[in-house]
Amino acid sequence: MDSKKIMKLMKERLGSQYRSYDFNSKTDVLRIENTVTGKGISIELPKIVANWENSKEKAIDEVVYYVEEALQVMGEEHTLIGKEKNIFPVIRSTSFPTEATSGNPFLFDEHTAETRILYALDLGNTYRLIDRQMLEKEGWEPERIRQIAKFNVRSLKTPLKSDTVAGNTFYFLNTNDGYDASRIVNETWLKEMKKNMKGEMAISIPHQDVIIIADVENDTGYDVLAQMAMSFFASGHVPITALSFLYENDELEPIFILGKNKKRSE
Repeated sequence: MDSKKIMKLMKERLGSQYRSYDFNSKTDVLRIENTVTGKGISIELPKIVANWENSKEKAIDEVVYYVEEALQVMGEEHTLIGKEKNIFPVIRSTSFPTEATSGNPFLFDEHTAETRILYALDLGNTYRLIDRQMLEKEGWEPERIRQIAKFNVRSLKTPLKSDTVAGNTFYFLNTNDGYDASRIVNETWLKEMKKNMKGEMAISIPHQDVIIIADVENDTGYDVLAQMAMSFFASGHVPITALSFLYENDELEPIFILGKNKKRSE
């Protein structure tokens, strides 16, 4: 399976009615637009190819669902009024666009050297990123969105599964509610987790739908965490970062893990 074959499958599934496709062979990115609204979404095909190797047709099912939902949302008008309980933070890599293709800036905040916080209006099966135009239209201040989002993320459940490898304990959160990685901004939860650590606390958010917290008691723990983060990063539909973070003094610090050595990001 290669990018061109994946693209052919996606076109067959999505159809040509009200759809246009533009493939950039240099970047292996497929741009899909709704011809009625002129809005669209860009898909990095190599990631779908990698997922195909593990999930076969399920990989196509998931991305087709994601595209259809996204294009539908882009064609609708949405309001924040009365939807306060549906506003959440979402974590993205620093390479994620800071504005829509129309040039309308998203509301975002710097988070770490590797990540940014954007804000989303949950629509049930998908969500819409909140942009400046949306705020101005409804007369909302950015700080209001930030406070509501932080309050709402604290209300999300944090069910954990754990595994012990070579004397190190790894905790996994994967609810598939779209905001698993967003829990990293829940400072109260992080502080509670820190109290239970026997060694150093490290965190990975390789993609949107998982967060890994490691209780690292020896050097092997860093190696295992690095391998996990890279594996999840490669398979995620919305990858964030393959790097991990140390959680010390209530702050997140990116670290590079090479062999049995860890290096703090400069």
